[in-house]
Amino acid sequence: MLNSWVVMPTCLPLVRRRCHACASERFRADGKFRVNANHKLLDAWLLVLCTSCGDTAKLTVLERMHVRAVRPELLDRMHANDPGLAAELLQDPVVRRRNHIALDWDNAWRLETGGSDHLDREVIDVSVRFAARVPVRPVRLIAEGCGLSRAEVERLIAEGKLVSAVRLTGKLSGDFTFTLKR
Repeated sequence: MLNSWVVMPTCLPLVRRRCHACASERFRADGKFRVNANHKLLDAWLLVLCTSCGDTAKLTVLERMHVRAVRPELLDRMHANDPGLAAELLQDPVVRRRNHIALDWDNAWRLETGGSDHLDREVIDVSVRFAARVPVRPVRLIAEGCGLSRAEVERLIAEGKLVSAVRLTGKLSGDFTFTLKR
């Protein structure tokens, strides 16, 4: 029987970028946008706050875009300060590259396993699905979901008792499956 686990974001990740006021490297996004029109050209920013001093920084979302080139629903979501849009934009590699930022997902996700009734079986087949592109080490997910230490999970991988079609070392942010034989 295939068990299904889901990696769920619990909040927006912290933005890693240097603060020009206090030299901190963490900003918090709360889903607020600023849109500025200059004749028929639009600029839009996602506002982020420094976690140390509270200074505001702007992450460029749109730059000198003609009004007609911007989808009306996107503009409506920005005017409504949609936190869902903020989450989408933070995950957009183009936005991250343009603003020279990285995301810090520590303490911003949880693993939903659907209970612990699978833990007593000899063979466990699990499908892990990501509700958002949260980069997490599979070893950490498996340890948390199965109630094992990370060292124990790494030992099971080395012994061939924990197998997957994907590499279980490093970080993943996409769906995968694994089989654990006790």
